[in-house]
Amino acid sequence: MKTQPRGRLVAPDAVRDAPLHVVLVEPEIPPNTGNVARLCAATGCALHLVEPLGFRIDDRALKRAGLDYWDALGVVVHPSLDAFLAAFAADRLWLFSTRAVRGYADAEFARGDALVFGKETAGLPQALLDAHPQRALRIPMRPGAVRSINLSTAAGVATYAALARLGFPGLT
Repeated sequence: MKTQPRGRLVAPDAVRDAPLHVVLVEPEIPPNTGNVARLCAATGCALHLVEPLGFRIDDRALKRAGLDYWDALGVVVHPSLDAFLAAFAADRLWLFSTRAVRGYADAEFARGDALVFGKETAGLPQALLDAHPQRALRIPMRPGAVRSINLSTAAGVATYAALARLGFPGLT
């Protein structure tokens, strides 16, 4: 496991009032995480990263993708998926997966919900999806065209859909 610099991280209480919490579980590709960080900076959403990460937070590719927006967002790092799950009520989680049945457009998003995405190569653990099938959502795609859409694209689709349901709080 890579030791992470803690300089740009905040405590969970610092992001308590974020409209949404975007959660990347064990992300592996720095530019994807950087793009999601920029999305969170633009929308006021909190970014949660669940270790182990496939990169260091000070990775150049991560910085380049997030540009100079890192001070405009709160980043919380959780040491494990279990630690993250202990910090959030199950009824506030929305689990995004290509294996889910329910479409994201049917979800009743609420302020403070967590939009949870799995790592690029494997997605979320099947046991987590099985434990919360009513909280699992998918983004529709053409059958057989691709295995999945890019992580940062999926996060953008879901985040803006949820923010639309909330009336785009704090955005103009």
